[in-house]
Amino acid sequence: MTVEQELLRLEGTVENLIFENQDTGYTVFELSGGGELFVVCGTVGEVHIGETVVCTGTFETHATYGRQFRAQTCETDIPRDVEAIYAYLSSGALPYIRIATAKKIMEKFGADALDIIANDPAQLTCIRGISPDKAERISQEFRRMFGVRELIAYLARFDISAPRAVEVFRTFGPHARDAIDKNPYLLCGDPLHITFAHADRIAAQLELSLESGIRMGAALQYVLRHNANNGHTCLPRRKLIATTAAFIHLPEEQLERELDLRIGEGEVRRQVYDEVEYAYLPDLYSAESDIAWRLANLMKYPAPQPKHLDRDIEFLQLVQGFAYAPLQAEAIRTALRQNCLVLTGGPGTGKTTTVNAILSLFERQGDRVALCAPTGRAAKRLSELTNHKASTIHRLLEVDYSGGVVTFIHNEKNLLKCDVVILDEMSMVDVKLFQSLLAALRPACRIIMVGDTDQLPSVGPGNILGEVIKSGVVPTVCLTEIFRQAAKSLIVENAHNIVNGRGLQKGGKTDDFFFLEAGGELCQQLVCDLVGTRLPRSYGFDPIRDIQVLCPTKLGLSGTQALNVRLQQLLNPPAHGKAQLEASGSVFRVGDKVMQVRNNYDIPWQRDGGEQGVGAYNGDIGFVLSINPHDRSMTVQMDDRKLIYTSDHLSELEIAYAVTIHKSQGSEFPAVVIPAAEVPAKLCYRNLIYTGVTRARKLCIVAGLRSTVNAMTGNVRQNLRYSGLCRLLQNEWNDRVGSTSVPEAAP
Repeated sequence: MTVEQELLRLEGTVENLIFENQDTGYTVFELSGGGELFVVCGTVGEVHIGETVVCTGTFETHATYGRQFRAQTCETDIPRDVEAIYAYLSSGALPYIRIATAKKIMEKFGADALDIIANDPAQLTCIRGISPDKAERISQEFRRMFGVRELIAYLARFDISAPRAVEVFRTFGPHARDAIDKNPYLLCGDPLHITFAHADRIAAQLELSLESGIRMGAALQYVLRHNANNGHTCLPRRKLIATTAAFIHLPEEQLERELDLRIGEGEVRRQVYDEVEYAYLPDLYSAESDIAWRLANLMKYPAPQPKHLDRDIEFLQLVQGFAYAPLQAEAIRTALRQNCLVLTGGPGTGKTTTVNAILSLFERQGDRVALCAPTGRAAKRLSELTNHKASTIHRLLEVDYSGGVVTFIHNEKNLLKCDVVILDEMSMVDVKLFQSLLAALRPACRIIMVGDTDQLPSVGPGNILGEVIKSGVVPTVCLTEIFRQAAKSLIVENAHNIVNGRGLQKGGKTDDFFFLEAGGELCQQLVCDLVGTRLPRSYGFDPIRDIQVLCPTKLGLSGTQALNVRLQQLLNPPAHGKAQLEASGSVFRVGDKVMQVRNNYDIPWQRDGGEQGVGAYNGDIGFVLSINPHDRSMTVQMDDRKLIYTSDHLSELEIAYAVTIHKSQGSEFPAVVIPAAEVPAKLCYRNLIYTGVTRARKLCIVAGLRSTVNAMTGNVRQNLRYSGLCRLLQNEWNDRVGSTSVPEAAP
């Protein structure tokens, strides 16, 4: 049991700045107090030489840097007397103010100078050289510097850490405290996403009524957000009301009235499908309706017709030495004659061959084709399969981080310079990302959506592939024939067995698939033996880089949490000279395999070729290259990028020797091991194990209980996702042509 150290108070003057990260607020400085000089570190916001500060925290002894004071808070009083104000202004802490200007300000305003700067900066324009723009900038910087530290101290009362307080300030600005005082439930949303129970505790300290409209409205939005994180873009009104009422223990009638108020104010959107009322968060309704509008427009826009398509297909067949199957040929013709195509099919059915033919024919007629996929690994795989450059959707659209809010450089005002987009792993694409991609396409740009409907749907909200197919509006070709070469693979055969509800074949010495029966601790030990010894010895696989354990669940003996502890100890144990640090309950070491577990557009990276940027995405896998214990930062290699993780971003990394099948979407690994011994009933469904098996490129081993595997393959229930995209797309198409029938390909 650990004993919490009593917080100490350290007061003094800032003598020297050693290190400062303005983005995160992490600072190291020397503090003079009581005749001693202390090294202080922590996420405390900005400090400036000459300031008098009061820090609370604890002393610690660092192995490299010696004794230092780790500050949890750092408060600075605004200088009050004339001498202190002049010293502060002349220090250069504020823009445009140096010694001469500071003297003029003091002569004009005296002890009121800082109040003028904070509250009435227009008065500064009477000082020669200070324009209205400069005056406003001086005021903003002054309020920002003192506001960050004030907010850190304020939110610490509510058990919100300094790094998170810095994020709150960056989101809400100098008036963050006032906003939170009025509505503490703002902290349930971006950027903190604290739990509603935590927000309730803060509201209680602020004496906000449990029956206030603020709380009820926040609860309704919280439930919608929570369900969006589970994939739903909307919820039936009745389900939203009943769930929220049970969640916050208030009568449904009160929530009915509050929901109507929120709908009236535009904070919740209302739609009716099949006489059932649904509630949306506004951004998700906008995403689905915009997707429907843009896809319908693309479908209605006349596509240029190729003159010699059949002759060109015959030429491709002669060059390649084989003929396309009837469904492949249908897909190729549709792609060249329509503006939109959905191409689906399981493993071994020739999707890649078909995509390569479509790509070749578009290039033969001079079209510019962009290849993309939702993740870096999926894009890399697409590039390898087509021998053409492919990028992530984010990289294709070029993320713009300059405004503090993530936007894309390519959008409806700056369209992509391509004639065709081929989008692979379509099942992984969520509604907001697809909305952004469609918005950046020229009116005549064609889009080929490639995916597997039996895969798990996207991690983010929506079920675009399934909803678009269900709508019947976009031409769809589903490849079903398994080709001879692929039929030799037991991975492919068992994948189709799963889809058809049949049991898995066990596999033999010459196969690329094995089912090994084991349960409980034996299953856990078997997985560790396979990864650490048996597969590297028999197949030459690198146990860390080539083999990926994919778990249906995080919990239990064969879940990711337990297996990561065992596998890390087995594959990357502690050693003398090997740096490590602890964060969010995990120990990270140099050499560890790690995964980014949510989208973050602030993490800086550099490519091996020198290109720089920012951003890491949910599901990215990498390896820890180095650790700096002093500032608690890590450098992680993800494909061809090196990313710098500061202390406040470490919570977004997880050890990844074992990851959930959900997190593996869009990835492919040389060897996959799937423990399927103790799987919760809610996760025993077909497309979960199907997704895991189809992540394997060369070898797949399922280790578990036959009864569990049969329960998964026999359960056709997929995660129900509430979405209105199918109906919205049908309505948009019907508005244009008066029918929801699938458009016929031009002759």
